[in-house]
Amino acid sequence: MSAAGEGGAVSPGLGAAPVDGNEPHAASAALDPFAAHRTQRPSRFLYALNPLAKLAAPVPVMVVVMFSRGIALPLAFIVFAAAVLLIGARLSGRAIAALLLGIPVAALVLGVTFGVWIDPSSVADHPAASVTLVSIGDWDFTLAAYLVGFATGLRILAILLLSLIAGITSTGTEFVRSMVANLRVPYRLGYTALAALRFVPRFGHELEIIRAAHRVRGTDVGRGPVAAVRRSLGYIVPLLASAIRHAERVALAMDARAFGAHRTRTERHLSPWRVRDTVFVACFLAVSVVIAVLTWGR
Repeated sequence: MSAAGEGGAVSPGLGAAPVDGNEPHAASAALDPFAAHRTQRPSRFLYALNPLAKLAAPVPVMVVVMFSRGIALPLAFIVFAAAVLLIGARLSGRAIAALLLGIPVAALVLGVTFGVWIDPSSVADHPAASVTLVSIGDWDFTLAAYLVGFATGLRILAILLLSLIAGITSTGTEFVRSMVANLRVPYRLGYTALAALRFVPRFGHELEIIRAAHRVRGTDVGRGPVAAVRRSLGYIVPLLASAIRHAERVALAMDARAFGAHRTRTERHLSPWRVRDTVFVACFLAVSVVIAVLTWGR
């Protein structure tokens, strides 16, 4: 069995340490940013679904929201997506507060942000065009412009919440594994891209080590923008050296496991498409069709 078939964790050089019962969780999470997600997965229904199901269901709805023009449709999908997240995902208290309080505030603010860019002549026929909210010289910010900007903000927020259904309940490893298994994406592309993406958290970990080393040696003294630039320049060379060493280890690990030598690879963790995935997609789309029919154009 290939370690590359385990979702991109081709070796410790990829920054993915295997997680088992005998290994401290903190040490695993330091090298593998997805370790916490695997070992502490909550018992909510979204986590039991195939990642592609959580992506296939919201994407058509995002397209519908994108081409809508009213307020009712994106608002209804915001409520629907928020309900799915609250029921199907385990959210922290801060995330729930951001969902219940931050989304309405963001919608009100985006209404003003987008509304000020609207040409007043383009909303002259709107029923609320005669209501002026703010007047500065010859420029009038009307209620019609605010409502159009508010609708635009709602569409953005609806698309954001719909994307979070898959984004916060699945990892990149699971998406790659599912695409390779179900969409027949070549594993050479999938796991290579995953290995490249895992460079990012690895670089963050290495940067913290370099900063700590500089603080211990007293080379990061000084305040102000000049000192900050000097410290940043001092991080470049050791970070680049670490990146080259990490890339060499990854290349050697993949070559040692004959990555790319065969058309298919074995998988340690299977990601099949189950009946529950079909049921979720069908129910999600059915509810979305009902919402779209009831709110389209309003």
